[in-house]
Amino acid sequence: MNYAILEKLDSTDYKILRHLQENGRISNVELSAKIGLSAGPTLERVKKLEKAGLIEGYFAKLDPKQFRLGVSVFVQVSLSRQVGDVIERFNSKVQRIPNIMECYQITGNADYLLKVVVEDIPALEQLISGTFSKMEEIGNLKTMLIISEKKQSTILPLQYELQDEC
Repeated sequence: MNYAILEKLDSTDYKILRHLQENGRISNVELSAKIGLSAGPTLERVKKLEKAGLIEGYFAKLDPKQFRLGVSVFVQVSLSRQVGDVIERFNSKVQRIPNIMECYQITGNADYLLKVVVEDIPALEQLISGTFSKMEEIGNLKTMLIISEKKQSTILPLQYELQDEC
């Protein structure tokens, strides 16, 4: 990771990043009005931020319930063994299971934490008994049903000094 680029960012760059996180579909004209620059320099800054890898992409956030994916679950996975080929096979299999929305390798009592979405409890049972139980890489798993979501954000808490505004 090249953190040198962060030292070159100013408060205008951070304003751009904040607004794009809030609304990735904002037009360049709207964005330039919000940050107080003309459209040309705003577009140049956005392209610079993209080229530097600070902006990974743009996407639409869909409501899972509208697609009959009403059950969300966290799954703690402990591998059968902590060796390279087991880890690689598990990681590869996880990539091919569309119901796994997120996968984190973690420390603590488990090796991985997965966020899974399914239609309903029978679909969860099928995923556990028909998919996870057949994965020889898994030694143990624990599921935690998400009752309700209290906060979900895709907006990073960016820290910067507002020298221009002080």
